[in-house]
Amino acid sequence: MSRDTGDPPDPGRAPVAFGLRAVPRLFEQLQRPDSGSRRRALASLCGLMLDPERLHQTVSGGFLEQLKVLLKDEDPSVRGETCELLLLLSGHSVGREALFSSSLLPPLSELLDDHSSSCRTNVHRVLNRLALLPAGADALLSLVPKLMLKLKEEEEEEVQVLLLSTLSCVSRLDALPALSSDGVSLFGQKLSHLSPSVRREAAAAMMALSVPEDGKRQVCEKAVLPVVVRLLQEEDVEIQANAAGVIMYTVIITAGKQQCLDLDIVPVLLRLLSIQRQEEDEEAERRPRRKALVVYALRALTSLAEAPDGRRLLLEQLPVLKSRSEATEEDDDIRRAAQTVVRVVTWTP
Repeated sequence: MSRDTGDPPDPGRAPVAFGLRAVPRLFEQLQRPDSGSRRRALASLCGLMLDPERLHQTVSGGFLEQLKVLLKDEDPSVRGETCELLLLLSGHSVGREALFSSSLLPPLSELLDDHSSSCRTNVHRVLNRLALLPAGADALLSLVPKLMLKLKEEEEEEVQVLLLSTLSCVSRLDALPALSSDGVSLFGQKLSHLSPSVRREAAAAMMALSVPEDGKRQVCEKAVLPVVVRLLQEEDVEIQANAAGVIMYTVIITAGKQQCLDLDIVPVLLRLLSIQRQEEDEEAERRPRRKALVVYALRALTSLAEAPDGRRLLLEQLPVLKSRSEATEEDDDIRRAAQTVVRVVTWTP
């Protein structure tokens, strides 16, 4: 029985049954030989996924595996509608968990080469949402070489942002696949992109790669730090924070300390501390990002203070550091990070 809303039927959608029969009926129609029926059924399913109860029924009812064959359908519009349906499902945690535990990822990843740009973009959106969960990021590790290749070829801004975001999430779990695919060089190129969104995600991905020892070494060897230091001058707080994160990790090794000192980074980091303190009360929604920037900058200064030249420079600025370490109104994490800098700077053997 069809749902009678009083509105004229939508010729692009299949009639929808009442109640719990709606989802099973539509999945039955996906088995029909004519592509028009499959398209209409998919369009109706996409509409139903706006209802959390129907979405949960689709996931828990074991229907997802039926979409595998549709991802290989000869009709590009069927493939596109299937990707749209998966995108809607991936917008909910229960849908993401079901997707990365299903057998849909291999055929879905094949659509990264689809002729339809909208289909490819939806695949990237789905993969990006899956990467937000640790289990999803783990499931995508094997795709890193292909995603890196796509990033080299891609020109569309949105897709570059999605690719970098996905690779950043996956690399936080395991940076080795991206490092093995020349990720430092590729992400380094994106740090100078005209789009602030691309620069932001590239810096986040570079920060993930700078965590392991090999990543720190490559960041130093491939002349990435001069570009990263320039990003600290940007107005976007997230770009600044991600850049500070790269520096925080890289200055742990001697080569990173020396390069950053040669780039005269200490005044830049100190200036960020004073600017951020003036702006911390202005926008509450930006507070976590500003906090991350300050903490990363302080930790970077702590490592730089281990070098004689860095310690000498910071001794001259000790009042600035002490003001953040002693302020009772200061955030606890920031105060502790500032206290650590002061302790290292003033340490005497």
